[in-house]
Amino acid sequence: MATATRVPIRFPNNKYACVAPSSPLFYLPCTAFTSFPLPESSALSFPSLSKTHNCKAGFRKLVAVSASMTDSTSSTVLVTGAGGRTGSIVYKKLKERSGQYVARGLVRTQESKDKISGAEDVFIGDIRETESIVPAIQGIDALIILTSAVPKMKPGFDPTKGGRPEFYFEDGAYPEQVDWTGQKNQIDAAKAAGVKQIVLVGSMGGTNLNHPLNSLGNGNILVWKRKAEQYLADSGIPYTIIRAGGLQDKEGGVRELLIGKDDELLQTETRTIARADVAEVCIQALQFEEAKFKAFDLASKPEGTGSPTKDFKALFSQVTTRF
Repeated sequence: MATATRVPIRFPNNKYACVAPSSPLFYLPCTAFTSFPLPESSALSFPSLSKTHNCKAGFRKLVAVSASMTDSTSSTVLVTGAGGRTGSIVYKKLKERSGQYVARGLVRTQESKDKISGAEDVFIGDIRETESIVPAIQGIDALIILTSAVPKMKPGFDPTKGGRPEFYFEDGAYPEQVDWTGQKNQIDAAKAAGVKQIVLVGSMGGTNLNHPLNSLGNGNILVWKRKAEQYLADSGIPYTIIRAGGLQDKEGGVRELLIGKDDELLQTETRTIARADVAEVCIQALQFEEAKFKAFDLASKPEGTGSPTKDFKALFSQVTTRF
């Protein structure tokens, strides 16, 4: 094999490889491929993966892969909030379609990372601090945002005594900080990294300032979500904003999905949707031009009513609203 001048190529998370400028090969993480024969004509040299290359623990080696041996159409997609109930489904679905997507996840704690497999493609970061999420965003093609502030019930509530439970947000985790600042940070970092599309999952009810969700913990959660949605729509990045109805932990793919706007679905009996269906719509939105630069409400008919949605291009074609 010919000797070549090494040119460092930086990978996300400070991972490096070296390749000759004239080489037709490039490098990928060893988790993506096991081994491939190298062309005898390739002017390629492997560096030793030591501290001098700033490789982090757990990234054991790099393998060379010919560009002709890979699917050049695969997209790298980051799911933020990947430790959540909906985010974890999106991350899992992307992993199951490894020939089409390279999945990444972003979680806030090691505990959340361990919960969804602890793989090297799951990053730990705090969306309230832009610098901590940049490594996860570098090099991705699309971003799916599923982060959200979560209200907690105050202790001492006794349902047998009637009344309503009271809720609160932990310090630093109010909707303004998570659903506004945190999502704005993600959008800004994605724009700086040249991300091609952002899918943002929000919630129906944002047209009503007096919606009960806004009163939880005095957080005005739908107000801040709506502000982040507007910021995304004004960013110039191709976007899909999905305002989901009441989320249910049910099987997906067995119901007819419904598209709406301006909370009109809240006035009907069909205002809920399975988390698995929301996850599927997030991924399908990456595949069709009809889903770009659009915002819509999403719910479903009851199981056994109507026909399960299979044609997502037709579903997105129903949408006429940019916001």
